[in-house]
Amino acid sequence: MNIAFFLTPKNEVIYEYLDATMRQVIERMEHHGYTAVPLIDKDGKYMGTLTEGDLLWKLKNTPDLNFKNSENIRVKDIQRKRKHKSVSINSDVESLISLATSQNFVPVVDDEGIFIGIIKRSDIINYCYSEMKKKKIV
Repeated sequence: MNIAFFLTPKNEVIYEYLDATMRQVIERMEHHGYTAVPLIDKDGKYMGTLTEGDLLWKLKNTPDLNFKNSENIRVKDIQRKRKHKSVSINSDVESLISLATSQNFVPVVDDEGIFIGIIKRSDIINYCYSEMKKKKIV
């Protein structure tokens, strides 16, 4: 099976650019109810994932930082605690599942490292469950 079957394309995904402000990211994450967002550079390359935890650590470790002045902090200046790995659109399902066990979503890139979308862990689980139901395993 090709992992493209599970792909949520970039145009349906909330992501942020590295030059966005901390405040912009907080507001978008709150609005959409997300706990993490993929980050891309101006050329569209996947650069990592920013999580709520990363934002909280930045707030904790920056004296005098508050929501109002968080508009002065760029996403690229926020340290990320974990490296969320991406997969190539040409990767096999085993590579995808290996990453999905520890990430809520797996960013997908093309051969040039350009971000093309995500694969949500929930979509993989739902697919597996429906296949098990068809075979009457559950």
